Amino acid sequence: MDYKMDYKDVAVQNLMDLLAAEGPSGGEGPVAEVVKKQLRAAGAQASWFSFRGKRRLPKHFTIGNLIVKIPGTVNAPRLMFSAHLDTVPICQGAVPIIKGDRIVPKGKTGLGGDNRASVAAIVTMAQTVLKNDLPRPPITLLFPVGEENGLHGAKAFDPSHGGNPAMCFNLDGSGARGGVIGALGAIRWRAEIRGKSTHAAVNPEGGISAAIIAAHAIAAAKAQGYCGRIENGALTGTANVGSIHGGEVDNQVMDRLAVTGECRSHSAASLDKISKVWKTAFEQAARELKNDAGESGSVAFEAFSDYRAFKLKMSEPVVKRFLKAAPQAGRKACTQVINAGLDANILNEKGIPTLTFDAGNHHAHDLNEYVDIARYLEACQLAIVLATAV
Repeated sequence: MDYKMDYKDVAVQNLMDLLAAEGPSGGEGPVAEVVKKQLRAAGAQASWFSFRGKRRLPKHFTIGNLIVKIPGTVNAPRLMFSAHLDTVPICQGAVPIIKGDRIVPKGKTGLGGDNRASVAAIVTMAQTVLKNDLPRPPITLLFPVGEENGLHGAKAFDPSHGGNPAMCFNLDGSGARGGVIGALGAIRWRAEIRGKSTHAAVNPEGGISAAIIAAHAIAAAKAQGYCGRIENGALTGTANVGSIHGGEVDNQVMDRLAVTGECRSHSAASLDKISKVWKTAFEQAARELKNDAGESGSVAFEAFSDYRAFKLKMSEPVVKRFLKAAPQAGRKACTQVINAGLDANILNEKGIPTLTFDAGNHHAHDLNEYVDIARYLEACQLAIVLATAV
């Protein structure tokens, strides 16, 4: 059997079925069941499947990571393929249709190609390997949950649950990319501001507005060049305010406000500096705003590492394997470093060298999202080559 000709129609149907399944962050159960059904039909044994890590996930998550451990036919180090199951809210109710050489949403929704195209490519690879009994090392399929809202599944993953793989190929991303060998790190922060409540009309002078403290802090960070894209010599990165929540009624000086945000950089030193600038801006703004009694507000600023930056060496076996396999699937043998966070950040941090490549999705998190079918089929073929290059 020439599997290169045989798998293509199945690959497209796999993707159509997966795109039609609901699977928001924390509610990935339905799409996980489609994955299990597709793999079981290709000969995967029930004992190969497990759901792991749920106790480490947010309480509202309905399932843990789906892990499938496929036995090898040759004595070689275990490989892992990873693709997150969840989609963003704009994809809810998506109905996929084929339009020319693309798969697009029928209505006014996102498509969910991020990351269902990647999931489908891995499923297609596993089906092809199993149906054709292709020579292979032991293979782990990892389908993490909750990537879109915090890389939760990857953080909950224990390498021992996946058989301690020697390397991983993570499928994710939007647009045509080379092999992603590096990505930036991120710090998330939260500023809890405390002011003083008074009647906003009767005694505004006695109040301390948490809103004004927040406004002064944000303006100060912006004035120093630490908001948006940051390029200050060797110090580079980005910073953003993500949410502001506070206040109760309009005639009360706001006494409580919470502001959240993030900083990102490829440099750990830059990341630390950017975070400290924001902390100082909030603390200084709280000290400087005083009421008529000379009282000032306060702020509790918390910052925590969300994920660490990484960059694989070109000599890493996972990189060399990708560069050798890519031309066999019609792709350029090239690598790149990106300004985003991926499950690969966490997997590399856990000691599993992980390279990421795309599966043909474009315009993720957008009403114009689509999957390029030819590029998706390349990803399927690339995964097959990577899995069977023994």
